[in-house]
Amino acid sequence: MAFFVLAAVVLTAVCILASLAVLLFAKRWDAAGESRGKKLPLPPGSMGLPYLGETLHLYSQNPSAFFAAKQTRYGEIFKTYLLGCPCVMLASAEAARFVLVTQARLFKPTYPPSKERMIGPSALFFHQGEYHQRLRRLVQGSLGPDALRALVPDVEAAVASTLAAWDGHVSSTFHTMKRLSFEVGIVTIFGGRLDERHKEGLRKNYAVVEKGYNCFPNRIPGSLYYRALQARKRLRAILGEIVADRRRARGGAGAGEDAPIGGRVDLLGGLMQPAMALTDDQIADNVIGVLFAAQDTTASALTWILKYLRDCPKLLQAVKAEQMATYEANEGGKRPLTWAQTRNMTLTHAVIMESLRMASIISFTFREAVADVEYKGFLIPKGWKVMPLFRNIHHSPEYFQDPQKFDPSRFKVSPRPNTFLPFGSGVHACPGNELAKLEMLVLLHRLVTAYRWEVVGSSEAVEYSPFPVPRRGLQARLWKLDDAHNRVAQAASSA
Repeated sequence: MAFFVLAAVVLTAVCILASLAVLLFAKRWDAAGESRGKKLPLPPGSMGLPYLGETLHLYSQNPSAFFAAKQTRYGEIFKTYLLGCPCVMLASAEAARFVLVTQARLFKPTYPPSKERMIGPSALFFHQGEYHQRLRRLVQGSLGPDALRALVPDVEAAVASTLAAWDGHVSSTFHTMKRLSFEVGIVTIFGGRLDERHKEGLRKNYAVVEKGYNCFPNRIPGSLYYRALQARKRLRAILGEIVADRRRARGGAGAGEDAPIGGRVDLLGGLMQPAMALTDDQIADNVIGVLFAAQDTTASALTWILKYLRDCPKLLQAVKAEQMATYEANEGGKRPLTWAQTRNMTLTHAVIMESLRMASIISFTFREAVADVEYKGFLIPKGWKVMPLFRNIHHSPEYFQDPQKFDPSRFKVSPRPNTFLPFGSGVHACPGNELAKLEMLVLLHRLVTAYRWEVVGSSEAVEYSPFPVPRRGLQARLWKLDDAHNRVAQAASSA
């Protein structure tokens, strides 16, 4: 009995001390805010526990519910402390434009240090200024209309291979789409000149990095984060070998330019051009950054698209009718899909846009204030992270009527400016957005014209890894249409 009394006393003392620590922590931030600039107040909100802040609170529930509850309580601007950083959250289209477009010079792109280590500090999306402009021009050129026009056969081949491997099996849609996005990312970065040994090494080690990317950043040997750091080193070594092989093939360490592949230079060839003046570490960081940007977000979006279509049979039939017209124009799939044909898939494109709005794969983006900034009477202190909340904007009834309803027809007209931000906005908008949409269009074209699929089990629950996906990645079975028709006929005859 004495033990339980003592335990209760200790527990009470711990709770009191923790509460005092939280109050002192919050007052320290408030005092810092009040003493700067024009003595403006910090935005309302809670900073949570010392050091941990509200990180555990965020990751213990649906992030959308976490941010929505904060917005309901504090309004469109509020403060918190996440992933070791003090943060200001912004939940309106006006605020997103302020940070990403009109006053972008005051907010540099950034991620928490633990995440920067995984991708690499020289990756495109961590920078501003001349370095960022040079890299962005290169990436946009590698992913522009001319380059994508030449990439259509490679994307179509990757889609065909992915679906053929899925045929007849129950599989996680999300993990299948990740394999597809990885293949598309590889061909975009390396063209047709990456041997299987290097490709498998990249795939294996990137998977380990990915598992540790959102873990608590402790370096204890054996932890997911520690293993991810080791895998990141191996990725760098593999990329070093690939770059060295390219240089040898060009006749020397100083040669960086590559001959076009099918009329284009792949992204690695562009990064290696002498005019870019990049070190091998900078090249590796940007390759890993592109792989990161190309994989999970696109795979999550494709998973949601298939779920939404499966939940709307009439819409699925309408998409199939649109795609069958293209299929028949290509002599029953005997001729390859063209870039021009993907530009004319109006309904399918609207389905993709509405899926991106509903799922809001990227819930927010990170920026960092480079100076004290005033916004609507509040202080955003220099060094604080600033996070426009895309999901809150996409699901606001102020911008989208009946926002919880899946309705592709809303994209018959363009959304109001700064209200639809699936790829970000401003100079740091995702340069690969057209590649992602091409991948989605080609996948849907082949899926609905050549296959039938059915979801296995419930698809209503959502999990976060870290991007939202249906539970278990949307388990589904796929059949080639001829096989599906045979199954129906056999079932009818046996009945």
